[in-house]
Amino acid sequence: MKSTLFNMTAVLFGITLISSAGVGVVNMITAEPIAAAKQAATTAALSEVLPAFDETTSEELTIDDLPIVVYTATKGDAVAGYAVQTMTKQGFNGVIRLMVGFTPDGEVVNVNVLEQAETPGLGTKMTEEGNPLLMSVKGQHLEEKQLVDGRLAVRKDGGDVDALTAATISSRAYVDAINRAWMAYRSVATGAAPTDVASGASQTAQPAAAQADTKVTEAVDNKEPEVQKGGQDE
Repeated sequence: MKSTLFNMTAVLFGITLISSAGVGVVNMITAEPIAAAKQAATTAALSEVLPAFDETTSEELTIDDLPIVVYTATKGDAVAGYAVQTMTKQGFNGVIRLMVGFTPDGEVVNVNVLEQAETPGLGTKMTEEGNPLLMSVKGQHLEEKQLVDGRLAVRKDGGDVDALTAATISSRAYVDAINRAWMAYRSVATGAAPTDVASGASQTAQPAAAQADTKVTEAVDNKEPEVQKGGQDE
């Protein structure tokens, strides 16, 4: 019995050791390609939101307890623009990440949606070229927009950003991320200390029941259809 138990233990140990070694080898083999793919994706996103540039340097900030990365792009000895990798957790289905490009004087060059899990055909329209959210900010200086407490806002909240049809929550989240990018750009470009920019509604997470009530009643309150997923009012 002792010999059998010993043999079983030895075999299991050997299998575990081999499996662990195999996982380690796979990680070593895949780590570099994964890192290269991420870098390529970032470079592609930067190219889509910035004027022509030679190289970039990056700076990490924290705004509203969220990680924000600002890329300063240069061409020759001059700053060509700034790209901000920003995010929000206020999407209809959670996290939305954007890359927002600014000229040196603050005009929005373009916005690239890096990550989103919004409702197909509704919130996902933020990824489409020429969508209302993008066209409300592209080519504009945000300080010249109709601001609410110094921030961009959709029309329902008193601003002048056009929301996606039937996807106000997704639209508000997109604007929330843009506001964070704008603050980060100003911080790096002008040296202003970054401060939190989330609206009161987004700074405090609503309880689940309250969120459900909001989704059900929002369309009625605003007298507009806002069905986003499964027949639920957004």
